[in-house]
Amino acid sequence: MLRFENLCKRYGERTIFQGLRYSTGAGCVLLNDESGSGKSTLLGVLAGAIPTDEGDVWIDGYSLRTAPHDAKRLLAYVPDDCMADPLQTGRVYLERVASTRNTAVDSDTLDLAERFGLAPHIEKRFEQMSFGTRKKMFLTATALGKATVVIADDPGGGLDAAARAVLIELFKTLAQDRTVFFSSYDTGLAQACNAKSISFVDLGMTV
Repeated sequence: MLRFENLCKRYGERTIFQGLRYSTGAGCVLLNDESGSGKSTLLGVLAGAIPTDEGDVWIDGYSLRTAPHDAKRLLAYVPDDCMADPLQTGRVYLERVASTRNTAVDSDTLDLAERFGLAPHIEKRFEQMSFGTRKKMFLTATALGKATVVIADDPGGGLDAAARAVLIELFKTLAQDRTVFFSSYDTGLAQACNAKSISFVDLGMTV
């Protein structure tokens, strides 16, 4: 479901990573490496939010370089700071995500939002939401449609114990037939999700 080959990212003369390659099917995969290693940059590249300087990413066989629309339609991305349009409400955000995935905000999605404690916040604008509330809104959107790959940067950040439990249940459910590729310093979260742990060395890091 998720495959990437020969990924390289540079900022000026600084090479963040080079020669990264990996392939995985359904299940949870934890990108576990030290702070400042480039995890957020790699996740942004895998989600198509940051351009790669070399290599390519395939989402269910669709290339982010040559078929970006098809690839992103099958992709859900939860960045570290989940700020959508600041003036957009949570409900409108979910509706727009649903539209891009050719689906609708159904009762299952609203039930997930309820379990995340989002009922009092869904009509708020993103600029009015806390960091954790924005994160839960993006996590709720991962369940919309047929996104076969979920990319998440520190998905447990800003969540209380109750929301963390909902996150674990969500990731375990998604991982039954989808790829969940995420970073986190929360080893308990990774273990609860039965995540396979990998580092940049496992991805063939050459720099």
